[in-house]
Amino acid sequence: MKETIAPCTDTRLQEKVPLIHYQVAMSQPETHLFEVTLRIGGYCASTLDLKMPVWTPGSYLVREYAKHLQDFAAFANKKPLTWRKISKNHWQVETGDVSEVTVKYRIFANELTVRTNHLDSTHGYFNGAALFFRLPGFDRQPIYVTIVPPRPEWQVTTALPAVPEQANTFFASDFDTLVDSPFEIGSHQLYHFDVLGKPHELAIWGRGNFRAQQMIADIKKIVEVEARMFGGLPYERYVFVLHLFAQAYGGLEHKNSCSLIYQRFGFRDREKYDRFIQLVAHEFFHLWNVKRIRPQELEVFDYDQENYTSCLWFCEGTTSYYDLLIPLRAGIYDVKSFLNNWSKEVTRYLTTPGRKVQALSESSFDAWIKLYRQDSNSGNSQMSYYLKGEMVSLLLDLLIRSLHDNQRSLDDVMLKMWHKFGRDEIGYTSQQLQQVIESVAGIDLSDFFKRYIDTTEELPFNQYLEPFGLQIVAETEQEPYLGIRVSSEHGRELIKFVEAGSPAQLAGIDPGDELLAIDGVKVSATHLSDRLKDYQPNDTISVAVFHHEELRIYPVTLAFPRASKYLVQPVDNPSEIQKQNFSGWLGASMTTLR
Repeated sequence: MKETIAPCTDTRLQEKVPLIHYQVAMSQPETHLFEVTLRIGGYCASTLDLKMPVWTPGSYLVREYAKHLQDFAAFANKKPLTWRKISKNHWQVETGDVSEVTVKYRIFANELTVRTNHLDSTHGYFNGAALFFRLPGFDRQPIYVTIVPPRPEWQVTTALPAVPEQANTFFASDFDTLVDSPFEIGSHQLYHFDVLGKPHELAIWGRGNFRAQQMIADIKKIVEVEARMFGGLPYERYVFVLHLFAQAYGGLEHKNSCSLIYQRFGFRDREKYDRFIQLVAHEFFHLWNVKRIRPQELEVFDYDQENYTSCLWFCEGTTSYYDLLIPLRAGIYDVKSFLNNWSKEVTRYLTTPGRKVQALSESSFDAWIKLYRQDSNSGNSQMSYYLKGEMVSLLLDLLIRSLHDNQRSLDDVMLKMWHKFGRDEIGYTSQQLQQVIESVAGIDLSDFFKRYIDTTEELPFNQYLEPFGLQIVAETEQEPYLGIRVSSEHGRELIKFVEAGSPAQLAGIDPGDELLAIDGVKVSATHLSDRLKDYQPNDTISVAVFHHEELRIYPVTLAFPRASKYLVQPVDNPSEIQKQNFSGWLGASMTTLR
């Protein structure tokens, strides 16, 4: 790209904007080091401030990307410039009276997630927040990125538009757009397809047992269903990036693309394939809910610190509700599979003790210090805003539908949020969100929000499911209750979780203890359940463990069995109204459940 820079003078200081051009090379990908060169032309100040973001929008944890930066250097006219670090993610370069500055650094990239960077002999993948500096004060300036692949056969895939007649050079209208546009570079498989007259791409890195044509056909159905819900597609081109890797799972949404990571052999088994489709539906739904319909606190990103909001339950939880519903509407799975999936989600929720400790709004606000930093007590003290938000969204949908004979639903809430806040990207407040939901429901929901979002009151599932002919039925374990989860790791039986208030916790057993024996006989994680079936509630057993390498033997009095599984099932003898409501909600007859 030709860089034409006008002379920099003090009289034009307020008018001058720098030309920002990044080059990303990877000459030795086996070293996991991206080689980044930043060229700034037309700069008019005596110092240049550069800041590395500490987090990536969509993943609410300070990840300190600057820790991977090394070999920083700055030059003007090939001569070194003086620089210093101001803080953990802030570099300052003394530019004096020069107007063209070159900054070079390298980023270590050996963490394969949807929010980080990964470079090896097979590919390079990066997210802008984890690779590029931000120039404070110039966040709205256009940025050019040129990729220098290590091998001629490597291709570059990104949602950013290509610069005409400039090899592997792309254009971002501002820093937010650069951060929001990951790059996949390598010999990945690339598929092109159209949906509703717009081009889409699917880039797949890694080997696996997927069938590309089936996957693309189902992705098309997801796109069409969600587009129909919102009245069209708000982009001109969209890119799906899929990484196949061991047992990994995750996704990260972007305005015009998404990054997905999934287990490489998770496509033949039907339930695993359905889970992948739900992941696609989830991340694609985010291009409306989060990327365009977003809380006011996330309207302008502060890349230097946490951005707190109490609305992540709606951003992620409501999206999670729809990622189960969309494949049903698309005909990818049937209503039996939908209710089976819901049963799994309800089971996860009702077997999480932390639901009685952490309110949904608090879970959202504290995402930065809790959700992504799980410890041995997290299950006792935390509640995922994804999971409970999904449950609350179900209740809201059912409430609205029952009040309006299925003529209104949570779909209307989403569409109204899109028209009111999303299309023009005007951030909403928690009060405005509640007002929109109330306007669709036609009733005051202050009590609902207080009880189910701002406190830990139990969710009344059956009260909301009953008008639709459904109920939640608990399945109780056969063995008495001990209250631990054990995992076999490297020949040791490690206690991973001890439930609060359980017989095990009351006896003094801790997470991290190594389980050895019950009543003097060795026990493994695999056979723990069977061993406990030999006892009755109120029996006292002797549990031997290694605690910090010391042998401890605890007397533990077993409690009555607990529910370990919850099923969403039809009520006995559903009425005609219940059958109609069910059909209006899920688009299928209750007779299909027999």
